[in-house]
Amino acid sequence: MVTVLYFARLREALGTASEQLALPESVIDLAGLRQALVGRGGAWAQELAEMNRVRAAVNQEMASADTPVNDGDEVAFFPPVTGG
Repeated sequence: MVTVLYFARLREALGTASEQLALPESVIDLAGLRQALVGRGGAWAQELAEMNRVRAAVNQEMASADTPVNDGDEVAFFPPVTGG
């Protein structure tokens, strides 16, 4: 199981702040997890599509598409934050 957290507009659009997800055997990295979530369709596909700008962290460390994802990890998805 992985814990998946959704922040800001993602939380609102997806209707949840977090979930526990059994990691499909085919998922080995962040790109695979994201693709599995997009496969749910609807708001999931719209909000987490590759073309949308969504950042991610694995175990509270900024992550890229090829970052490994393993059972017990915490994965967070969030929109980019701009400062000023």
